[in-house]
Amino acid sequence: MTQSNQSGPRDVAAHEHVANTSAGQVARFEEEALSLGRRIHRFFHANPTAAPALVLVASVLVFMLLVGERFLAPFNLSLVLQQVTIIGTLGIAQTLIILTMGIDLSVGAIMVLASVVMGRMAIDFGLPPSLALAIGLLTGAVCGLLNGTLVTRLKLPPFIATLGTWNIFFALNLWYSKSEAIRSQDIEATAPLLQWGGTAFELFGARFTYGSILMIVMFCAVWYALNWTAWGRHVYATGDDKDAAELAGIRTRRVLLSVYIVAGVICAIAAWLLIGRTGSVSPQAGYTANLDSITAVVIGGTSLFGGRGSIFGTLIGALIVGVFRNGLALAGVDVLWQEFTVGMLIIVAVTTDQWIRRTSA
Repeated sequence: MTQSNQSGPRDVAAHEHVANTSAGQVARFEEEALSLGRRIHRFFHANPTAAPALVLVASVLVFMLLVGERFLAPFNLSLVLQQVTIIGTLGIAQTLIILTMGIDLSVGAIMVLASVVMGRMAIDFGLPPSLALAIGLLTGAVCGLLNGTLVTRLKLPPFIATLGTWNIFFALNLWYSKSEAIRSQDIEATAPLLQWGGTAFELFGARFTYGSILMIVMFCAVWYALNWTAWGRHVYATGDDKDAAELAGIRTRRVLLSVYIVAGVICAIAAWLLIGRTGSVSPQAGYTANLDSITAVVIGGTSLFGGRGSIFGTLIGALIVGVFRNGLALAGVDVLWQEFTVGMLIIVAVTTDQWIRRTSA
């Protein structure tokens, strides 16, 4: 009797079952065979704020052991929040730029120029404080518009464009202010609204300022915009792959221009908080603010290559810098070594980002 070579329905079903079972077993085996380093890599790739959050918790624990109760005192912890208010606010603006695969070296210059405009409009020209504040915000928007135009219309690299405007804005600042500061007493007597950000209140032994609360509110607002609006998705898409975003119908030039304008307005808000923090207006302030804002963003896990990062990571990054500087100061460490530590943090953060971005670990 000749055996048939044809397979019946049961045989086919059996073969398919065996194939599916084998594929599932192979997939499970590959998952189980992943090394610990590969699993850690995948976790941090999916959760960009996890690494800076762990660093923040670890640094708090270390300084708690080194310094003791002074570090964990409610007043000292709230002092850390006050100290990072300006850098954290500028970090919001810097994060938006870096998410689009750019960088803004002029954020500090925009902040100082806007603060000088606010102060002079209210004190020297006698305008109502609210109007002076509005003109300062408009100044920030115009500066951001200039940066965005250079990047989108003239196709200049963001680094070069903002390096040039950084010098231009500081020169305008010195010219407009005549290199003269505005005293705290004059602002308090004429335009107390400009010092609103420095107004403090106590809660459970901690001392908070309205400026710090406004900074946190701004982080929440920008987080919502980035994660729950079409504009935010376009920002991520533009930074991740500009060409692909354009093929998908996203007007990347318009997105970039809007990002720089929004960043300029945020820098002007930081100028308002700076006046509240210091009580006065100084044209010499903020020369290193641009570098400090980049530090907060990088340590917070936002990739310098764009398209990846979280706005709350920047807040964590700013807090890490604040905790290290505060803890080292309480431990009696010289300012020189405080800056050395921050520099090491930047190198470690960028190295970690490079590792996380790799497709294989």
